[in-house]
Amino acid sequence: MRITGLAALIWCALSLPGWSFEIEEVKRFGMDNADVQLKVLSTADLSVFEPYIIAFQLKNQRIAVDYTVASSTEVMKAIFDEQIQFDLVISSAMDLQTKLANDGFLSDHNSEATRRLPPWARWRDQVIAFTQEPAVIVLSKKAFAGLPIPESRSELIALLREHPERFKGRVGTYDIRTSGLGYLFATQDSRNSESFWPLMEVFGRLDVQLYCCSGAMIDDLISGRLSIAYNVLGSYAERRVAAADNIAIVTPADVTSVMLRTAVIPKNANEPVLAGQFIDFLIDGDLGPETGIGLPRIGISQKTSDAAIRPIRLGPELLVFLDRLRRQNFLANWAGSVEQAIGQ
Repeated sequence: MRITGLAALIWCALSLPGWSFEIEEVKRFGMDNADVQLKVLSTADLSVFEPYIIAFQLKNQRIAVDYTVASSTEVMKAIFDEQIQFDLVISSAMDLQTKLANDGFLSDHNSEATRRLPPWARWRDQVIAFTQEPAVIVLSKKAFAGLPIPESRSELIALLREHPERFKGRVGTYDIRTSGLGYLFATQDSRNSESFWPLMEVFGRLDVQLYCCSGAMIDDLISGRLSIAYNVLGSYAERRVAAADNIAIVTPADVTSVMLRTAVIPKNANEPVLAGQFIDFLIDGDLGPETGIGLPRIGISQKTSDAAIRPIRLGPELLVFLDRLRRQNFLANWAGSVEQAIGQ
């Protein structure tokens, strides 16, 4: 089996002095002689998050922002295991952020902006959501020429079983052993969809390609290496549609999980007040036309009548699948379902 995406990132993974967790990208925004430095650790790709930093600096020009990108599991390693000093941590892995709060690693942030959020978008004034992003299926229109576009997991299963030769080695999803977001989506799918485990078994028979992240999956789909990318972040896919008209985005009609991207302030932050100001900006600050397109923010009264939409809510229930024994069992079942691929 070819483990794509994760291997592709090895060349740019690095460790700065005193840090042992793997870093994908680092960039400094602002002047070298800035009055204050805000250190941000994040799972969001630089290309996705740069508009927020630029817009924030336009209003705070004496502030420098050091932005470090790492996977959700490496973010957890940096904060939970190594307790490396960062002022702000942004992650798509809601469960891992919740564990940091539950285990006493975070400081409170309560402001007018956070109080305007719906109660389900913040927990203990420590884990604060600022986006809502669905998990979608991204397809290559060319690969599906002459075939119907599947609208649900059951339809996708039927199509893959009927045309295995067309999709062999061309289906991608997260390696949930290393991707925190992938693990979160998989556990939610297992709770909400009876089709999840049969789908994983079909993926295994088709030599599923395993990835670290949404961006890597989308890259390979656009290049033609993949025909299907499963559980990709919809926000990432939408950003690429305009530049690649060969992409089709499917919001599964049976169950669509919606992730909340969250921000937290570690207890050892040097600039907790500034970190709080940045969180407030993430919630409702104006990006402006100069900075680019941001992620889908949380609406104060945002509701949906679509029964298939399953928002993942913040709270202690997210810790259930982080229990060591339960996690081991889930990963063992997952590996057993896709063992045709993993064993090669």
